[in-house]
Amino acid sequence: MRVLIAGATGFVGRALVHALMERGDRRVALTRDPERARMALPGLVHAHAWDPLAGPPPAEAFEGVDAVVNLMGESVVGRWTQRKRSAILESREAATRNLVLGMRDAGLPVLVSASAVGYYGHRGEEELTEDAPPGDGFLSGVCVQWEAAASRASLSGTRVVLLRTGLVAGRGGGFLGPLSRLTRFGLGGPAGSGRQWWPWVHLDDVVGLILHALDNGLVQGPLNVCAPAPARQRDVASALGRVLRRPAFAPAPAFVLRRVLGEFATELLNSRRTLPAAALASGYAFRHTDLDAALRDIYS
Repeated sequence: MRVLIAGATGFVGRALVHALMERGDRRVALTRDPERARMALPGLVHAHAWDPLAGPPPAEAFEGVDAVVNLMGESVVGRWTQRKRSAILESREAATRNLVLGMRDAGLPVLVSASAVGYYGHRGEEELTEDAPPGDGFLSGVCVQWEAAASRASLSGTRVVLLRTGLVAGRGGGFLGPLSRLTRFGLGGPAGSGRQWWPWVHLDDVVGLILHALDNGLVQGPLNVCAPAPARQRDVASALGRVLRRPAFAPAPAFVLRRVLGEFATELLNSRRTLPAAALASGYAFRHTDLDAALRDIYS
């Protein structure tokens, strides 16, 4: 299989390129800086130059391609200034819209496109499967527009899979980076009440579910990319403290988080009890279902 990846140099993208290489698939990237991509990802077959906000990718990028994986998106971490909000939205909705425009005449069978559990907003104790409606708030609105842009590919007969990804746990990226730094200083305790549900997922299973979506023609539409056992934030903090052998009881009050992180703090305080119903129904077997064991695997 020849797979075209937008966002190949990101945290998930690098792991995906490695997994595709291991199983013998041909890897092609869309990137602003092809030379940098080739240096970072020596397993690439080719890297095509593309500015996602300038227009569709070059037509030659789609030649011989069997599937497209879209992992583009500005990091949501940081203060949400107006400029940051615009970058978060444009790097998802506008970039995906341009990607789909480029795909329109290529007749590609499948698009696996990133989204996020932010789609659901703050939902308390409600169990959220893929048929749950979107929530309120900025990120929910972004995800709705992001998914709509990707779903337009289905008008050309492309099978579209929407990866509603949770909090990715892996070494060198994801939510563990900043959280582990706080934990090492003894400041990794409950955020707010600590009772909010965090839909965590190991990087291995993020990549595994992308490969599953590429290979399984019955997988279509939204796909919750999260472990079958979501954990409360305080339990994530405690588990990380145990693995790192550091105390994890000093709380971070909600008003402090909001003062330091601005509106992004809301995402740490939101509760999403997200369940991977579609993944399980389609036969995907998760490699990491226990939080403590997953963290030990990452930090071993």
